Amino acid sequence: MTYLNTIVLSIVEGFTEFLPISSTGHLILTSKLLNIPSSEFLKSFEIIIQLGAILSVVFLYYKTLIKNLTLNKKILVSFIPTAILGLLAYPFVKNFLLTSSLITLLALFTGGIILIILEYFHQEKEHHLSDLTHISYTQAFLLGIFQAAAIIPGVSRSAATIIGGLFLGLKRKTAVEYSFLLAIPTMFAATGLDILKTQLNFTPQELALLTLGFILSFLTALASIKFLLAFIKTRNFIIFGIYRIILATSLYLILY
Repeated sequence: MTYLNTIVLSIVEGFTEFLPISSTGHLILTSKLLNIPSSEFLKSFEIIIQLGAILSVVFLYYKTLIKNLTLNKKILVSFIPTAILGLLAYPFVKNFLLTSSLITLLALFTGGIILIILEYFHQEKEHHLSDLTHISYTQAFLLGIFQAAAIIPGVSRSAATIIGGLFLGLKRKTAVEYSFLLAIPTMFAATGLDILKTQLNFTPQELALLTLGFILSFLTALASIKFLLAFIKTRNFIIFGIYRIILATSLYLILY
């Protein structure tokens, strides 16, 4: 894996992490398009650089997290389903799902259809939740169940959470911001689990690549978060659904 590969993958990760288009799916497909050989390091790299993107949320929302302990508790409740499923399915995810571009393409395509259908019928109303603090513990747990579906690469953690949020009566901005915050424990746990499994058994060059990827994904994710918050002020998620369908179809024709 080269430094150029690292730069491309890190920018892809940072920009797509919080958009409902699957960062993991994009990393898998980008690696395949760049002909980067599948390896244990590549799998760890794709997981660990997500931590850089997640830290951008901490950077932007640290005041909200510090001031609102009740919200933090609800985020942890949401994290429970993903934590349980992640621990149980870790070997299957890393050794099978993360190596299957066909599963990723199918999840991208299906998720795109779901986004379009949901937005077609969804109408944001005044009574829908606009305050993160008003999310109930029941809603928090259900949002966690939605997020758990993102264990399949291509589903998109943010898309699953946002779809769940809209379905449960959250306004778009509220659903998006909750997906940002829920990413913090989720991706910290995913990265920590991978570090424990690999025991940081990386060469100096691999550590250099990880450091570069971490920094670039952090900076790119900052821009992506600001873009998405500005975007949803006047638009819905249909364009992301269309993008997912076009991307999945095009790459299937190219790769298969």
